[in-house]
Amino acid sequence: MSRKSATGQPASFEDAMSELKQLVARMEAGELALDASVAAYQRGAQLVKFCATQLEKVESQVKVLEGEMLKPFADNATGAEE
Repeated sequence: MSRKSATGQPASFEDAMSELKQLVARMEAGELALDASVAAYQRGAQLVKFCATQLEKVESQVKVLEGEMLKPFADNATGAEE
């Protein structure tokens, strides 16, 4: 089970994915009543949004890191050509 309540933010991307997998399994197994299924679907949508946001943040961080790593090489290459 994830570290946060059914209405709170997950503690991490991994916790959100774990909770999402559990929700999907319960819904696919037909274990939930209609009202509970709707609530599970809503929670799943929140988790998907959380995961997408986390992935976007990480993607931005990777782009910054790539930019920092590539910048010195471009500067050195320009200086070597002169």
